Amino acid sequence: MRVLVIGAGVAGASVAWSLARRGAEVVVVDRLHDGAATLAGAGIVRASLGITEPGFVEAYAAAVRHYPEAMRCLGDALGRDVADEVGYRVVGGLWLSDDDASLADVEARLRAFDGAQVGTVSRLDPAQTRELFPVAAPKLAAVHVTRAARVDGRRLRLALLAAARAHGAVTHDDDARLSPDGTAVVLASGERLEADHVVVAAGTWTPDALAPRGLTVPVTPQRGQISHLGLPGTDTSRWPTATAVGSSHYLLAFDDSRVVVGATRERDAGTDYRVTAAGQLEVLGEALTVAPGLADATLLETRVGFRPTSPDGVPIVGRVADDVTVVTGYGASGLTLGPYVGERVADDVLGTGADDAQNRSRHALAAFAPSRFAEAR
Repeated sequence: MRVLVIGAGVAGASVAWSLARRGAEVVVVDRLHDGAATLAGAGIVRASLGITEPGFVEAYAAAVRHYPEAMRCLGDALGRDVADEVGYRVVGGLWLSDDDASLADVEARLRAFDGAQVGTVSRLDPAQTRELFPVAAPKLAAVHVTRAARVDGRRLRLALLAAARAHGAVTHDDDARLSPDGTAVVLASGERLEADHVVVAAGTWTPDALAPRGLTVPVTPQRGQISHLGLPGTDTSRWPTATAVGSSHYLLAFDDSRVVVGATRERDAGTDYRVTAAGQLEVLGEALTVAPGLADATLLETRVGFRPTSPDGVPIVGRVADDVTVVTGYGASGLTLGPYVGERVADDVLGTGADDAQNRSRHALAAFAPSRFAEAR
């Protein structure tokens, strides 16, 4: 079976890899736009307290549990341990507050998760919190989980595409849209590529890719500004992910004395690819409130990404025609969802596995079905 994948962010790359390892003939087409979400995403992989929609909760939990297996499979495909290569490490996670009641509520909610998502849940006093996260404000205590991880989205994307190519996938650096007629895509160069099925995973630009066939999905961009700070000479490799209770902002660290802080959630900015004064102020202000120890860090860069978002905040994954599948609307969850959803989409496109496995795959993503918007009308 020949499958074309439009989009090579983590969504498209995960689908391409999952299809190729099952024996499909895969062609990936993408010319990454400025603001592609994967290139700016933070990369926290942990249980989420902010996702509450039925169906999304279960799929997100499955994606978190799937990550270690995804890393093993990716390493097998490339013939090497890829964890360090893609910046993947289980480092634990903190929810920070100086309010005991808020921490008690977070602790109770986290203890309701299965162990594969959170590991061990414990309360830390301010001194214990600073032992794990030395830049934290002295007054902040925390709830700690052992099973939170982080991953570098840019490097993960490259590894997924390399693994897909190792299984025969071909990649094109070009823009692409569906052809008005037939199961095909037309490149910006004018070349036409035929296929048996097309997967459109073009993030914020998915509606543009679908338009020639008269297909639509309600995806809009949400601008995120996210800053990278340097702490030369500081070993940040084991620092946990950190979030202030009640905030959507976060902090995470990588091996190169780098701390990532963010991010804004700007719904009315369109695809205006700029770092703004207000955005920078918000990002740094939120970060320094939680972690004043970062005040002397070097501002290395600020990245801008356009998260593809849906009207109900739930991803949009499934068939919009017999021969066209969309994978979009991940919002801020793309780097967590990518590998797991890629597997489920490959199951559906190829019809692989036993009937019970097929049914489980369809059920796992039922809440993501694009048809829910047609039904709402």
